[in-house]
Amino acid sequence: MDKTVKIAKYLAQAGVASRRKAEALVKQGLVSVNGKISADPALRVNPKTDKILYRGKPLSPAQKVYYLLNKPAGYTCTAQDPHAEKLVGELVPAEPKVWSVGRLDKMTSGLLILTNDGDLALSLTHPRYRVEKEYEITADFPLAENEIAAVQKGVSLEDGFIRPDRFEKIGGKRYRIVIHSGKKRVVRRIVEKIGKSVAQLKRTRVGSLELQNLPLGKWRRLSPAEIKKLAQ
Repeated sequence: MDKTVKIAKYLAQAGVASRRKAEALVKQGLVSVNGKISADPALRVNPKTDKILYRGKPLSPAQKVYYLLNKPAGYTCTAQDPHAEKLVGELVPAEPKVWSVGRLDKMTSGLLILTNDGDLALSLTHPRYRVEKEYEITADFPLAENEIAAVQKGVSLEDGFIRPDRFEKIGGKRYRIVIHSGKKRVVRRIVEKIGKSVAQLKRTRVGSLELQNLPLGKWRRLSPAEIKKLAQ
């Protein structure tokens, strides 16, 4: 039985970064295998027999942890940002190190998954898996029927055409949108395309996982059943 894994996957398993970020770290020459720098993220290694160093330090697989956070507005999702006043990592335990699965922009609140499981992060963020994300939008002004219809039919943005899986009015200036695109600020840009602005934006669901009544700024561990269902 082949006991080797791709080096980028091993970095993700060790809690260094997500799989995509780990590939970039390898390409930067920050990882050595048996004393030699490797810049190939597809290189296969045997964690039991190969000496693998990241920034000169040995690695070992970290215990997998999975947090569901109700992110408040005002927090930045990057792991490190010298210009950010508040980081989401400050809201969950410091060890083991985790990163956010996808990102919510600074002023968006709601459901955010943080983990050190690179495989799960990849399955929830890569476009080929088409994982649904659900948001509640509060617009600056109510949308007219023709504007709602325009969003439902899809809009052309500077980085491509986007059609929501679902878009509907909740009441007043509040709307629900379901989308599988992970493009940056995509929900805000969709609303801006029809001449309105988003006053508040909250993510309420990712795939099978719902925010429900988790208080703002609080987190909880995901259950094994929730993790298994997410990964399917």
